[in-house]
Amino acid sequence: MVKKIPIGPYHPVLEEPEFFELHVEGERVVGIDITIGWSHRGIELLSEHKTWDQVPFLVERVCGICSCSHPFAYVKAVEDCAGIEVPLRAQYIRLIVAELERLHSHLLWTGLAGHFIGYNTVFMWAWKYREPVLDILEAVTGNRNHYAMLRVGGVRRDLPESEVPMVLERLDELEKNNELLTKAIVDDPVIHARTKGVGVFDRKMCRLYGALGPTARAGGYDVDARRDHPIDAYDKVDFDVILCENGDVFDKAVVRQLENFEAIKIIRQCLKQMEPGEIATEVHEIPPGEGLGIYEAPRGEVLHYIRSDGGNMPLRHKIRAPSFNNILTNEVSVVGETVADAGLITAAVDPCYSCTERVGIVDRGDGGRWVASEGDLIRMSQERTEKIRKELQGNRRNG
Repeated sequence: MVKKIPIGPYHPVLEEPEFFELHVEGERVVGIDITIGWSHRGIELLSEHKTWDQVPFLVERVCGICSCSHPFAYVKAVEDCAGIEVPLRAQYIRLIVAELERLHSHLLWTGLAGHFIGYNTVFMWAWKYREPVLDILEAVTGNRNHYAMLRVGGVRRDLPESEVPMVLERLDELEKNNELLTKAIVDDPVIHARTKGVGVFDRKMCRLYGALGPTARAGGYDVDARRDHPIDAYDKVDFDVILCENGDVFDKAVVRQLENFEAIKIIRQCLKQMEPGEIATEVHEIPPGEGLGIYEAPRGEVLHYIRSDGGNMPLRHKIRAPSFNNILTNEVSVVGETVADAGLITAAVDPCYSCTERVGIVDRGDGGRWVASEGDLIRMSQERTEKIRKELQGNRRNG
């Protein structure tokens, strides 16, 4: 008998609005219905009532963990429309902030994933290692989040030379810590048993669904906008696009951890190659026309489209965030897995929602009703991890 279990309208890990209705037979998921669009804040419409220079502050609020990515794509769209050349120093500063944000985002995801499967040591390590990244962001931009750094034509603040030694020192520290964290994840047999072969989304399905970012690269789909559509100084730095093959939760974690090393490499190159100079081109008007901005956010390619009629604000502004593509991959990756794994798999794409806190009511089919709280769903996942750990320990003793 097929029963339906709703997860939502908040996510048990991210506590943000989404709704997945699982169709289950026993503990096995046999189907899923996905409903998105629970938190429509009208940002695109608000943008059409802001000046060109005000919009970056608005689109920072699309997502707190992508508060450089959306302004980056937006300013590139406007610069595309107006044919604006950005000073080279400003290009490097943009890359530094963007790659710091990538580090911040990937470490945050690793910590939340560790907590969900019952590895709170991983959670605390990731949170600890994330602090130096926020310290650097605060030194460079003045803010730990919502950096207010990008503007059409360049950046709003220069990077003081006095801060460079501190940045390099923190990067050295972070590189060592990320290596320890990566080894802890890659070498742990319980994490292997808990995440390998779970939530598989392979290269063929990545192409079919248009998966983006680590979700795609974990399945061997070689796509990265930094390389494929390089903006600003991305064509002046060297980095590797990290690929895995299996497309499961384990490979999604590996891709993010290895991308941290590439982000550190990019930041170091920017600091080395950056020379004194202007940090912005003065922009007095935006001519009529259209512009498109593409940037590889931590979750994947983000796209901003703008249209201008020659006035002082956008005539039209359209935003496509990577989660719009990646969330729908759960139609494939969740089916066939257990209910205890469903929350982990849906979180493995690092979905971006807006914050709320609610619970789902589950009709268990026996006349009773159950409130599926955040704690219940996390407990189910952690109990599954503990069961696997005990089985592995028993196998070692018997072997």
